[in-house]
Amino acid sequence: MKICGYDITIVRSARRTVALEIRSDGEILVRAPRRMTNREIEAFVRSREEWLGTHAARAAARRAEMGTVQKYTKDELRQLAEQAVRLIPERVAHYAPLVGVTYGRITIRNQRTRWGSCSAKGNLNFNCLLMCMPLPVIDSVVVHELCHRLEMNHSPRFYREVCRVYPEYDRWHGWLKKHGPAIMARMP
Repeated sequence: MKICGYDITIVRSARRTVALEIRSDGEILVRAPRRMTNREIEAFVRSREEWLGTHAARAAARRAEMGTVQKYTKDELRQLAEQAVRLIPERVAHYAPLVGVTYGRITIRNQRTRWGSCSAKGNLNFNCLLMCMPLPVIDSVVVHELCHRLEMNHSPRFYREVCRVYPEYDRWHGWLKKHGPAIMARMP
């Protein structure tokens, strides 16, 4: 659907609210309740036209900037993974008792969208690109994933636990949000 000169993809689901999203690839989504009409969606997008223009331009600039970065070679990724296999289990072992949890298998991956994840079984996955970051950023991701052993969500209670264990979490999570996309853009 074309609205305000933009191609918009509408995703309807059982949600209660409507949201506008600009994906990293430039796709513009409207996530809407199933019962919402196209006319209501169009009115919603028009009411957010200024926001959409500003953020679409920013996203395009970021894509242009990221498109010029040099991608990691297979050998570089292998070296990063080897470093991660040595360092990350050590950091997990350090923080798990502080969080008060156990964990399963630790896997290092070459991921394009995530820094880490925690399965319901307690298995932890980490991105090898974490090795390109300062140690406090790595620790913030490790603590974040370990705290999912207590809370499998991102509730205020979850973040209270993260900050209890790692008081500088907000600072280093901010660093990751600012610098992480440029590092992730180097993934082939």
